[in-house]
Amino acid sequence: MTVLGIETSCDETAAAVVRGPADRQILSNVIRSQFDEHKAFGGVVPEIAARAHIEVLDKIVQQAMDEAGCSFDDIDAVAATAGPGLIGGVIVGFLTAKAIAMAAAKPLIAVNHLEGHALTARLTDDLEFPFLLLLVSGGHSQFLLVKGVGDYERLGTTIDDAIGEAFDKTAKLLGLPYPGGPNVERLAREGDVNRFKLPRPLLDRPGLDMSFAGLKTALRTQAKKLEPIDDQTVADLCAGFQRAVSDVLATRTSRALGLFTDRFPDVQPTIVVAGGVAANAEIRSALLEAAERVDARFIAPPMALCTDNAAMIAWAGIERLRLGPVDDMAVSPRPRWPLDQDASGVLGSGKKGAKV
Repeated sequence: MTVLGIETSCDETAAAVVRGPADRQILSNVIRSQFDEHKAFGGVVPEIAARAHIEVLDKIVQQAMDEAGCSFDDIDAVAATAGPGLIGGVIVGFLTAKAIAMAAAKPLIAVNHLEGHALTARLTDDLEFPFLLLLVSGGHSQFLLVKGVGDYERLGTTIDDAIGEAFDKTAKLLGLPYPGGPNVERLAREGDVNRFKLPRPLLDRPGLDMSFAGLKTALRTQAKKLEPIDDQTVADLCAGFQRAVSDVLATRTSRALGLFTDRFPDVQPTIVVAGGVAANAEIRSALLEAAERVDARFIAPPMALCTDNAAMIAWAGIERLRLGPVDDMAVSPRPRWPLDQDASGVLGSGKKGAKV
């Protein structure tokens, strides 16, 4: 099957053509960042993002089709992010997908953006169900048990800030430019991780929930005590913050792997990390060490597939298309769509996918 994927949930306009499931080929994967549009505001402005998608999406889709060497007659379906995300951008991409599907008489597949991240490892690696997913991005921080396509169980989540959000807020607090996360990581390499004793919230509590607002507040307190802060102090704060986040994630990952082994004693545990924060090298290293300590498999997709992209949407479309049925034209985009809910928004009632 060959599927066109469209992704417009935030500030990347993306289109891709992917073939599978047997050969798992990314025929094209075009991404246009809106960095310049949002830089002056220090973050993503929803209305600007939606307008920017409108201006370039048709060109991005055409480029993806040209690079893949495909016409619309050659594709088997059109898949697009239908949520969650900034609703203006989601509407732009999903209505474009509807128009293409109608004009080309192709099936339409409404993809949960989070499911795109969840299934990316099955595009890049030989991975069977079940497995653990740690989804870490600007808007989500969750441990999920992935039992099949459309069959997800949330094991833990952040009770306040998502990790990517905490990185961005920390960067702004320290006067670092947008985008915040990569700049915190860059300066952390020059800092002393032991200079400041920052908290590791919730580590003394059971379960897999996480909290990062208190860590961010502790960093702000340290910074205000030392105002005006010099460049080395900024680097040291970045290093301490990043190490604290890495420790929290590694500890929670170890606990999640233990829970997985208890439930599936005959299956080798696998932890997949996905989402934009998965591009952070120190976090990847900490999670790899946690997996290796219990002889678990660790999978992190290539950097280009960790951040928002349309290849993951096209692949999720393939996974759903082979199970059927596809969506009809009445389906609507939605700004909120937890991965452990079905399209009607009812917890735990989603269709169960094939246990491959």
